[in-house]
Amino acid sequence: MKKLTFKLFYAALVSVLFTVFGSAASAQPSRPNIVFILADDLGFTDTAPYGSEINTPTISTLAAKGLRFSNYHTAGSCAPSRAMLLTGVDSHRAGVPNIPEMLPPEQTKYPHYRGVLGRNVVTIATLLQDQGYHTYIAGKWHLGMTPDLLPSARGFERSFIMADSGADNWEQKPYLPIYEQANWFADGKRTTLPDEFYSSRFLIDKTIEFIDSNADDGEPFFAYVPFQAVHLPVQAPQEFIDRYMDTYDGGWDELRRQRYHRAVELGLVPKNIAMVDMQTTADWDKLTPKQKKYQAKRMAVYAAMVEAMDFHIGRLIAHLKDIGKYENTIFVFTSDNGAEPSGPADPDTALTRFALARQGYENDYQTLGLKGSFNSIGPSFASAAASPLSYYKFYSGEGGMRVPLIIAGEALQSQSRMTSAFSFATDIAPTILEFAGVEAPQPRFGALRYAGRKIEPIVGRSLVPLITGETARVYGEDEPIGYELGGNSALFQGDYKIVLNRGPVGDGKWYLYNIVDDPGETRDLSRNEPERFQAMLGAYIRYTEENGVLPVPKDFNAQQQVALNGLRERAGPAILIGILLLLIVVPFALYARTRHRLK
Repeated sequence: MKKLTFKLFYAALVSVLFTVFGSAASAQPSRPNIVFILADDLGFTDTAPYGSEINTPTISTLAAKGLRFSNYHTAGSCAPSRAMLLTGVDSHRAGVPNIPEMLPPEQTKYPHYRGVLGRNVVTIATLLQDQGYHTYIAGKWHLGMTPDLLPSARGFERSFIMADSGADNWEQKPYLPIYEQANWFADGKRTTLPDEFYSSRFLIDKTIEFIDSNADDGEPFFAYVPFQAVHLPVQAPQEFIDRYMDTYDGGWDELRRQRYHRAVELGLVPKNIAMVDMQTTADWDKLTPKQKKYQAKRMAVYAAMVEAMDFHIGRLIAHLKDIGKYENTIFVFTSDNGAEPSGPADPDTALTRFALARQGYENDYQTLGLKGSFNSIGPSFASAAASPLSYYKFYSGEGGMRVPLIIAGEALQSQSRMTSAFSFATDIAPTILEFAGVEAPQPRFGALRYAGRKIEPIVGRSLVPLITGETARVYGEDEPIGYELGGNSALFQGDYKIVLNRGPVGDGKWYLYNIVDDPGETRDLSRNEPERFQAMLGAYIRYTEENGVLPVPKDFNAQQQVALNGLRERAGPAILIGILLLLIVVPFALYARTRHRLK
């Protein structure tokens, strides 16, 4: 009898506890799903919320549902950005100071200069997975392709990724002769693409497939969608190209001015700011009518690729609404760096056609951007894509580092707002972790470890206080944020920035700018404010010492290094790689003799 009474009492106690605490737990809001969308080589004003003429209704809707950042910065090249975005750790400490294709052999003998994600960092995918999140990736990885470096070993439950710097968007083939093949992997194993393939459509199809595979288990998901758009080769479906066939007939100078005015109207940059004329921008008026027609279509294909990406993002959002996941999903949209300037200034030449044919491509006007066609926008339109900023991808000018960032969601308090607070690529990881309620690893007994190994701490700041309106900035006016990639360098402090850009476009000298008042980097303040200038130079030196930044060889040229490394890897088509080198480097060299001029 006593045993029966105890059992009844125990059952009643359990029932009461479940009622009290179970009800309290069920009343708590569920953890949000997080969709992290990363465009590739998208310029500052390449979307409608940032002043573009390109039709991007999905991204515009996200901007209306969240917070736009007008002063967000990333690395000037893809792999370093991706390392920082996924870990919150400086790219040099994360093992990715540059893309591996550009690292000179003098640097690669150092363990933190291999261009692949180090074991001394933990990805947010790993930390989210530890706390019950499903973690998915579909898109470009470019952080290593050995089994221990693929996403399947770095926290992603499901993955379908391209491991290289880029690849064709219509079929499984490499876009440059430095690669023997286009390296695609599914859940850690080499795979092949379907016959009916277009990158933006396929990557969203895979993302939807991954989400649906666990849609009914009640657990949240983190979906990372690093698009190939708008990386080389610039390709798009014909129906999107047709919409822009007359849009760019006025040329790159007119486009740069139009976007400048729209950026001012939107409040992204101050009124009456100046712009520089990049020395790599050709004279549109000296082109023949045939050349103008061809150049205009290059940009039309680019715009089409941006809109196609936007369209497929819209498909993902529509699906989330259909399955009841949209209301509890937070979206992060940004780009890995500024617009890509590589490619010949005049692609319609016999030399260009010969080189492309050897790689299995053509660039005829009628089929430009379609399957089998290789397209780029070149340095002139790249400057327009970054308007009103200076420089572009690879360089430390604002056009290479300042890109769009939108953080949106129905549950956020930042509906249709914009912030001019400085933010950096390392801030994305802690922001996502805070959204998920996941704490980063903390030091124990004086050391920071994860799974028994020593790891680097997150150095970025969560942007959630900006989103909730608790603060106007997450970095103090005296806090320095250093940066280096391939010898191009910068240090941000408050509203100021010191910057050095090497040749062939830069002059290798340090400058000081107030990038809030002068985001176009037109007024050097180093002589007017020598104390600030010297203090920031000193802070940059400390940054290099603390993060193991190595100097580049004196004769280092990033584009040449790609060709040389490719030749070493393949030890074969030297002539083809030599031609590639000419196509990439000559356009910059031809214009590097003139310096910046104020408009």
